[in-house]
Amino acid sequence: MELLIAFSLLIILTVFPEQISCLSLSVPASPGYYQDGHFVIGGLFSLRVTARNNRIKFGFNDTMTIPEAVIVNLTKNYQHILAMVFAIEKINKDPTILFNMSLGFYLFNVDFSETKAMESSMALLSGGSPPIPNYSCRPEKTDKLVAVIGGISTGISAQISRVLSLYNVPQISYAPFAVSHGTRVQLQSPYQFPVHTAALYQGIIQLLLYFTWIWVGLVVPDDMRGEFFIKEITEEMINHGICVAFAEKDPVFPSGGEIGWYELIAHLKLTRVVVAFGDTHDFLKLVSLIISFAIFGNIWITTSDWYTTLLPFKQNRIYTYFGGALSFSVYKDEILGFKDFQRSVHPKKYPHDIFIQRVWSNLFECSHVYEHGVRKLNQCEQNGSLSTRSLNVWDMNTSPLSYEVHAAVYAIAQALHEELSLRVNRDSLDKGELQAPLPWKLHPFLKKGQLGTNINEENIVNQEVSATKLDIFNYHSLQSGTKAQVKVGEFMFEFHSVQHLSLNDKLINLGIYNNPIPLSACKQSCLLGFRKRQDGLYAFCCYDCVPCPAGEITNETGMDQCFKCPEDQYANKQRDQCLPKIIAFLSHEDTLGVVLISMAISLSAFSAMILGLFIHYRDTPIVRANNRNLSYILLVSLMLCFFCSLIFIGQPRIVTCVLRQMIFGVVFSVALSAILAKTFIVVVAFKAIKPGSTLQMWMVTRLSNSIVCCGSIIQVCVCAIWLGTYPPFPDVDMQSEYGQIILLCNEGSTLAFYSVLGYLGFLASLSLLIAFLARRLPDTFNEAKTITFSMLVFCSVWISFIPTYLSSTGKTMVAVEIFSILASSAGLLGCMFLSKCYVILLRSGGHSRKNFFK
Repeated sequence: MELLIAFSLLIILTVFPEQISCLSLSVPASPGYYQDGHFVIGGLFSLRVTARNNRIKFGFNDTMTIPEAVIVNLTKNYQHILAMVFAIEKINKDPTILFNMSLGFYLFNVDFSETKAMESSMALLSGGSPPIPNYSCRPEKTDKLVAVIGGISTGISAQISRVLSLYNVPQISYAPFAVSHGTRVQLQSPYQFPVHTAALYQGIIQLLLYFTWIWVGLVVPDDMRGEFFIKEITEEMINHGICVAFAEKDPVFPSGGEIGWYELIAHLKLTRVVVAFGDTHDFLKLVSLIISFAIFGNIWITTSDWYTTLLPFKQNRIYTYFGGALSFSVYKDEILGFKDFQRSVHPKKYPHDIFIQRVWSNLFECSHVYEHGVRKLNQCEQNGSLSTRSLNVWDMNTSPLSYEVHAAVYAIAQALHEELSLRVNRDSLDKGELQAPLPWKLHPFLKKGQLGTNINEENIVNQEVSATKLDIFNYHSLQSGTKAQVKVGEFMFEFHSVQHLSLNDKLINLGIYNNPIPLSACKQSCLLGFRKRQDGLYAFCCYDCVPCPAGEITNETGMDQCFKCPEDQYANKQRDQCLPKIIAFLSHEDTLGVVLISMAISLSAFSAMILGLFIHYRDTPIVRANNRNLSYILLVSLMLCFFCSLIFIGQPRIVTCVLRQMIFGVVFSVALSAILAKTFIVVVAFKAIKPGSTLQMWMVTRLSNSIVCCGSIIQVCVCAIWLGTYPPFPDVDMQSEYGQIILLCNEGSTLAFYSVLGYLGFLASLSLLIAFLARRLPDTFNEAKTITFSMLVFCSVWISFIPTYLSSTGKTMVAVEIFSILASSAGLLGCMFLSKCYVILLRSGGHSRKNFFK
């Protein structure tokens, strides 16, 4: 509304120039601080924040009255004016710069009002108040304005430029971290000091990463600067794994009512860390809301020290809410002699300075009176000095903005020097007749942006910066009780991504509500043994924690992925550490190993006892029946079967891996061949004793021997082929058993292994079939029934072995094979010989019981 009214006034005064003149306006002079000189530099500064009444009336014969209320007096900003005055005084003392001519100034306080900025800009051009566009109220040949310095913010600078660019008057803006001021209305954008936004973004991001603050809020002004800041820094934050919890645009005087305020307060409670981009006037309402709603504990990261300038005489209260804040400021060197100049400043020294009266009254808390319409101080220290004021109300160190104002004056002086030098060198005018150049003639010299060595100052405007140093300040309480900004670190930024952040942790104090330093995350980091499960735009900040899969761990908190342990290690139950796996195999010391060894030895001894019994009663009919030699072979082979199981127990080696399967296959083939031979004997013997049979018993004996030999040789050939192609070898199994490395024998050729088993199955099946067919043959000692039953036991064991063996792992696989060997061998031994032992020992069998025990 204010801008619309101001533009309306501009249009009206331009369209109806005949109705007005400089002399016809009987209005009070504009409140400015003027010092004459051959050349005049305008200065538009902001010393306070005011609120205006929107009901403003304009008339050609009326005085423009704008009631206003002072909200905050920014006494520290008075240093900007002092920096300009100090620079001009130094330049005027050096006759070589402006050829014995002097600089003057015309300074205005535009507060933080864009309307005032436009009004004061027009007053600088017209020389009258209120301003009259396209008219000059100065005498002829006294238009001395050559350039203007201002304003403190991007919005104010843009409005000043809207007016000055129409008349091509150079403007140097000292707005911090300003974006481009160019608009479609302006003919000439203001000159700016090097923009440090890239360094600022990276500095904020590196500071957040340093403290692992990855869930932060953004508060920005509701203008073009805020939009640009949110867009740029949000993109950079996402690239560095930092999430924006909220981005709130905060107008100075919000019009959305309490609903908007409550939304802002709710957002501030979402996170512990808030990044605020803007100047003092941008956050007046925000500060009042925070104090009203008593929001404690937020850590503020700011681009200026606006919280220290608000309510300077109530810093204890401000510190309660903003204590521990961290702020960034572009590093600037101290201006030589500026501190001494500040010590010398006093209202008596500058009686025409209309601003020093209010500043002095605020700093020294003294009253003022009006004499003849002139404001004068009353009951103030006679020899008061700025150096005696506390840091929260005045800082003797040169602020970055004061440095830029000082440098801007020298940039203008350098441009004047070069323009005057050209005219002198051309002898177009005598030095004594040199007049102020037209303002637009300074543009070529300002664009160069570098002062000459004769001024002993250097400044670059409208240039990109190759290296930037940002100071980092912490707002905390000193030992004296004073609340002040303390430098705690710095950030160096150069192009090509070279950057360095250094902080002094011992100096950092984040306030009473943030000790120790808190975390700022959407969710706490996942614990050890868990990983992040991400979903959504800010998945790297807001996520679920899920346990690591079996065999995988996380040895750090907040990891995105679990990782597998090396093969020789395993994950503990908590899945946060890899432990060395235990080497395991079926050893002689294991309980299972001891049991199997005991069974093998016992059964072997039992087989030996039966063999001895058969040898002792070798002439009995029951032993002689079915070829006693085959019985001996069968008993010896079964004894060897029991013993061969012992080779499977113990640490696998090359010899044992090769022998265990070979001996097992050959010995079992001998045993099954002997049983097959016995089966044939039953059939053949029955045929041989039938009347008219051509078979002779000696042929039966030869046939049985041939069966045993042939059956065994075939198995030996299969094993030989196995050894010649892909023999068994020692191997390790790191996956089957959790936390163990199983030493085992790899069978090598799976085909050969199952060929051995298949051949044994063939012999057993053939024996079973023949014995089943011969079970009803009449004979006193017919073994067909016992062979049938033994083969059924044998086949059942080995048919069950195959699926059990395939589903077993590690030591269990070896134990299954050993148990199958022992069970099948014991089945053959029991079914084939226990009944005969019973007959030999307990029944007469046609002989006297006494004869059996002789």
